[in-house]
Amino acid sequence: MSSEAHQLHLFFFPLMAHGHMNPMIDMAILFAKRGVKVSIITTSLHASFHQKSINQTQKLGHQIQLQQLQIPYAEAGLPEGSENLQPNSSPSMISNVTKAINMLQSPFEQLVGELLPDCIVSDMFLPWTIDTAVKFDIPRLVFDGSCFFSSCVTDNLNRYKPHEKVASDTETFIVPDLPHPIELTRSQLPDSMKTQNDFTAVLGGIADSIARSYGVVTNSFYELETIYTDHYKKNSGKKAWQIGPVSLCNRNTERGKKASIEESKCLRWLDGRETNSVIYLCFGSLCRFSDSQLVEIGSALEASDQPFIWVIIGSEDEISLKWLKDGMEERLREKGLIKIGWAPQILILNHPAIGGFVTHCGWNSIIESVTAGVPMVTWPVFAEQFFNEKLVTRVLEVGVEVGSRIWFMEMEENKGFIKREEIKKAMSRVMGGGEEGERMRKRVRELGEMARRAMEEGGSSFVDMSSLIGELDKARLERGRK
Repeated sequence: MSSEAHQLHLFFFPLMAHGHMNPMIDMAILFAKRGVKVSIITTSLHASFHQKSINQTQKLGHQIQLQQLQIPYAEAGLPEGSENLQPNSSPSMISNVTKAINMLQSPFEQLVGELLPDCIVSDMFLPWTIDTAVKFDIPRLVFDGSCFFSSCVTDNLNRYKPHEKVASDTETFIVPDLPHPIELTRSQLPDSMKTQNDFTAVLGGIADSIARSYGVVTNSFYELETIYTDHYKKNSGKKAWQIGPVSLCNRNTERGKKASIEESKCLRWLDGRETNSVIYLCFGSLCRFSDSQLVEIGSALEASDQPFIWVIIGSEDEISLKWLKDGMEERLREKGLIKIGWAPQILILNHPAIGGFVTHCGWNSIIESVTAGVPMVTWPVFAEQFFNEKLVTRVLEVGVEVGSRIWFMEMEENKGFIKREEIKKAMSRVMGGGEEGERMRKRVRELGEMARRAMEEGGSSFVDMSSLIGELDKARLERGRK
């Protein structure tokens, strides 16, 4: 920017969940490194978690700061410091967290009025930020935490409703008007898409806020989903920018509560393994399987003779490993690592020993796996994960499906159950040295190279970000002349 007085100022407002916050924090840091003044809006709980990476960015001379809003815990019926959703969050807890976040609208509006940023970049699940943006005549950008492929699938399902024309939940149908023949079943769709519920109305509000916004930004890159990026822009009529993978530019920053001893332990263990020999299993921050399903995963790992790192989300108090019976835990620990809670996923995926990734198909995990050049075993559970799976397996052809067929949010015994034989077979297809495995490995490595080039000067994501900064700066000047 030409001077401090005319420096572009952006507000970033992530949803208070790690899977949403981490990429938006990375994105905010990336904008700061490009000369933009950045304010990140969050709560004290999350501010402490990300303060270290913000401090490191500030030390490099970039203008970035955290602005804290206070959660009204008592009014929302929440315990102090509990706005972060956990894998075992009950429906009532989710409802109260949502209520608390919505109650931030007034203090957020007050902050915007005081600082008058040039743009608000907010998570799509904070749709009320569009009203604040309109009130102060400020452009609002929507951060979509997934990809344009999944947006296209969602839009066409809502438009054509092919799932209403099949006779059963297990009958397959083709999603109309897409560049590829994408097959789904009704059982793989979100509940809110099959029947009207409270979340259906929420999604309607989100869609309305996106339609009223200046545009959409994603943590993706053009070469990964070229056809679907063009399809989205043409059919939605929205401006859209892909400025990822954002984690590539922020590897020298640390998140506040990382445990370096755990990081070193994982990496030292991997250092002793052969290239492409280890399979990594992690199902994100919110997916939680029944004990019987965990036993099946453990049995598949035991039968596969494959070294592994298996991350099980939850605290030591919640995850007792009692389901590992008859000496299975001891036998598994001879072959791999079982990690409870946090693990340094990006570092693990980028280690040469990792040859495959069993994933729930959350977008962060997919983009990190692609960037690292690691093929996937796809095991979607909820949200848009079944749509993301189709991008990985049917469009990009860098993964194989484990056979997940049932969308579910709340854990129930045997719901969506996958047998050990299916798990072992899918892992063998990815990790095996046959033609299929080598073809996937070659393809995903090529995509990983494209991801790195996209973020370099002159690359597609670098150019998209430059274009966006230029547009926002021009819009700021035009508002100043009114």
